[in-house]
This record gives sequence, C-alpha cells and structure tokens, in this order.
Amino acid sequence: MEARFYHIDAFTDRVFAGNPAGVCFLDAWLEDDRLQSIAAESNLSETAFLVSAGHHYELRWFTPKLEIDLCGHGTLASAFAVLEYKDTLARQVAFETRSGRLTVERRGDLLLMDFPARPPEPYRSPDNLEEILGIPPVGTFRSARDLLVIYEQEDQIRSLAPRMEQLAGLDFFGVIVTAPGKNCDFVSRFFAPRAGIPEDPVTGSAHCTLIPYWSGRLGKKELQARQLSARGGALFGLDRGDRVSIGGRAVTYLQGTIRIET
Repeated sequence: MEARFYHIDAFTDRVFAGNPAGVCFLDAWLEDDRLQSIAAESNLSETAFLVSAGHHYELRWFTPKLEIDLCGHGTLASAFAVLEYKDTLARQVAFETRSGRLTVERRGDLLLMDFPARPPEPYRSPDNLEEILGIPPVGTFRSARDLLVIYEQEDQIRSLAPRMEQLAGLDFFGVIVTAPGKNCDFVSRFFAPRAGIPEDPVTGSAHCTLIPYWSGRLGKKELQARQLSARGGALFGLDRGDRVSIGGRAVTYLQGTIRIET
C-alpha cells in the first residue's frame, strides 16, 4: 500500500526552524508495530498518523521509540496538512486522540489549538538534579507527565547542557526548564531522552503546563513564548482554566508518498 506523507516544520513561518513532524495519512489503522517502524524510519521527534472518520480525524503520535499521549507540534502539523491539502475550505479540524478531542482553528496564518491544561504542582527537587543540569534551579514542580524546573534568567536556559544519560534516569517523560524571557513572557527548553528525544526543538504539549504556571505567576491570560532550542520556535498561549489555547504557524518542507508492505 501507499500513503501520503508530509514533513512539516511547526511553530515557525520558515523551513529549517521550529519543530519538524511527520504527518502520514492512512486509509485504515495499521498494526502498532508497523506504525512504530514508520516513525523510527522517519526519525523525527514525532510522526503523526491520521485516519479520516467522517467529520473528524483519528490521530496518534509516535516518537522513534514509543507512542505518546499528547503532542503539540504533531497536532499543529497535522492540522496544517489537513487544512492545506485535504479540507482546504475548512476553518477548523477536530481530532480524536488518547487525550480526548482536540480542535485546531485557522485564524489567518495562525493555527490555534485547544488543549487540556496540565497545571504543575510543587515538587521536591530530585537529589541529583543540579548535577544533571549543571545550574541550580530556584524551584521544581511536576505535572501529570513532566518535571518543570524554574530558573531566574533566560541566559541560564540557553547555557544548559544536561547530562542526558542521567536525565533519562529520572522518572518523568520529559524535563521542562523555563525562565522569564527578555523579549517575551517566558522561554523554555524540553528534554526527553528516555523517549528517544534528547532535546525537542519546540514542544506544544509542554505548554499545557507552562501556560498555567506563567499565567498564575505573571497574572495575565495571554502569553508570548519562545523555545530556545537550536532551531527555535515561537508560540502564543492563552490560559482558559481547564483548557489552554496554543497558537503557532507551520510550513511544508517535503511531501510525497511512502510505500508500506502489509
């Protein structure tokens, strides 16, 4: 069988920036091991798989090593692919996922995602965290999935060089590091070596935690953010209580057809 495949850079308005995601349209679901093999072959931080189900799409995300329950840039890339190549007259697309129904609305060239909020709670810092990250933090929190580590300055976030093997030993899917931004409300980076992603370029799902945290700390609902990976990316955030809106742009780098033996 053959399937349409797109390589899309999310949370950016230019190629070679933001976070690249694979988007694969299927007529019906393949076995999980076949999906995992495609994601490993793509070797992007996430590959999204979509199956049309009438008025919405079923959506799943895989890293090169495992399936995950929520992926922001993979959802943004998927919505961009649907609205750009499949349902070109639509203004909104809905996805059924392991994290419930997610919708993405087109507003001009901005795509606005409706995601569940994952507010963090105070958490005792792991004993070896300073050794792993190299710079002592000023606070630590945990969400339903990740460890959130707070710093005082943007330059500290830029200069972090974590010890990845030790970081992978922490009992979290990923580690978010964050600080106030110089030219935006906050900056962050995201590390998930135990999921096969040493550093993710731009992480929409991490902002399900970052937006509630910074909204409460800064006393504002609308937030501008930047992720300080080598590729970099820009995000818009809106705190809506038990939901958050995460906005960004996307561009196509590559499109084609993959051949899958069944």
